[in-house]
Amino acid sequence: MGRPAREHRHVDEPIDPREEARTRRRDRDADAQRRDLMRPGMGKVFKQVTDSWSKKAGSNRRRPPESGSSED
Repeated sequence: MGRPAREHRHVDEPIDPREEARTRRRDRDADAQRRDLMRPGMGKVFKQVTDSWSKKAGSNRRRPPESGSSED
């Protein structure tokens, strides 16, 4: 058996203070990861990550032969 169906509330009905607090905690926890990225110093971490991506992308490419070689 599943959970009982929730009662549908109208927008104008007051919300139980405990339910309101639970909702605020849920929203705060869901937003914690985004806030964590806004801490001081996280820009440096972001740059390090993106730089590592470009290094990986650059190492996977094949270099074209140099056009100015003097092998006669």
